[in-house]
Amino acid sequence: MDIALPEEGGRSTRYRLVGQPVQPVIGARFSRIAYAAAHVVADPLDMTDPWSHPAVDWERTMAFRHHLWRLGFRVAEAMDTAQRGMGFDWANARELIRRSIAEARTVEGADLASGAGTDHLAPDAANGLDDVIAAYEEQFGFIEGLGGKAIMMASRALATVAKGPDDYISVYDRILRQASGKVILHWLGDMFDPALKNYWGRSDFETALDTVVAIIERHAGKVEGIKISLLDAGKEVALRNRLPDGVVMFTGDDVNYPELIAGDGERHSHALLGIFDAIAPVANAALAKLADGDRAGYDALMAPTVPLSRKIFEAPTEYYKAGIVFMAWLNGHQDHFSMVGGMQSARGIRHYADVFRLADQAGLLADPELAVARMKSLCAVAGV
Repeated sequence: MDIALPEEGGRSTRYRLVGQPVQPVIGARFSRIAYAAAHVVADPLDMTDPWSHPAVDWERTMAFRHHLWRLGFRVAEAMDTAQRGMGFDWANARELIRRSIAEARTVEGADLASGAGTDHLAPDAANGLDDVIAAYEEQFGFIEGLGGKAIMMASRALATVAKGPDDYISVYDRILRQASGKVILHWLGDMFDPALKNYWGRSDFETALDTVVAIIERHAGKVEGIKISLLDAGKEVALRNRLPDGVVMFTGDDVNYPELIAGDGERHSHALLGIFDAIAPVANAALAKLADGDRAGYDALMAPTVPLSRKIFEAPTEYYKAGIVFMAWLNGHQDHFSMVGGMQSARGIRHYADVFRLADQAGLLADPELAVARMKSLCAVAGV
């Protein structure tokens, strides 16, 4: 089976599919905690103003969460993969969280954690730390009021008003003291969100690291773990090595995740990854191998997913969501390639062609005939 795909310079060449779809292991037990940050499915037929008033296909959105639970993943809900702060506002996030918590209760063993941030507070509308605290309190209150677990997302408003590390400590102290359950923290790098530059109050990593560790040590009983998304394995390991007993590291490194999850023999990272949305069947099979002590089998499955992830998360990294939804469309989880905010336009046709090739090579086209037909339709729209 082959397909004409565009290349640089306006040419197109024939690409012959080579991959064999990897079959997941249903009912597999993992030796790592594995959260998949899940995307939302837009409803293009109900959207008249996609940039300002997105519409969500709730049935397909919930169906995708069932897909992830069936493969043994926990779901990280309403995170940046769901376009929080990039087309998906707090009003929609509230409904997503409400529906997802209710849906999780219908599935034996399903686990869910939801993003609590300050995105309903415009950064330029925050007059000080009290406004940021109040915004966090509102979202924490909503999630915990439904019996959910909160992931404390990084705050653009806090990055705007904070004058240094002490301001971050003050806000995190206040929220963690009040939290009713254990919380997952999230350190999101500015490659994912430029508005978070110098988060934790300083530009150098060492000072930021000291600030984060100080917060965690003060609230070790309230912090389940921390997800770090800096795309730098060395920085993740530096934080991992300083975490108190009982606090776990969740890798958010969508480039170096295989080695970080496998670990160095003494320590390893658990996972809270956007790329798991796209590579769930292979990640499932690989994690099953790792749980069985088969490191070679784990590496063999995971290694081909890394070039795919690097392509999906290439700069500008914040647009990675387009590649995630593209993969869901290719694999039949939704009937269209439309996104909240029209974000499918954030990447070009050559990018999608590269993602298609790499997905095939990683065994991630579940139904190659369907994927080829859909890729041909996208190429036709682009004039290929």
